[in-house]
Amino acid sequence: MIDENGDVRELKAEDFARMRPASETHPEMVEAYRRTRGRQKAPRKVATTFRLDAEVVEHFKAGGKGWQTRINEALRKAISGWFPFPPANFP
Repeated sequence: MIDENGDVRELKAEDFARMRPASETHPEMVEAYRRTRGRQKAPRKVATTFRLDAEVVEHFKAGGKGWQTRINEALRKAISGWFPFPPANFP
């Protein structure tokens, strides 16, 4: 599929005729891909955008991978009564 100049040439009908599904040519790769987590059947989280202080983001990112999950856990603690005062009194 590469021409004499090293460029990828346009595919022809015989090229398409020789093509096979990845499940035939690389079954182990297809199986590994299928075992990865997909979309949630019933999403429990909501995509949103909000701004945080740079220091807050740096603190959580310093812990490495999973920093967004840790922020979510901190917010869960805040709404579960761990936080010293209710949101209505929050400045």
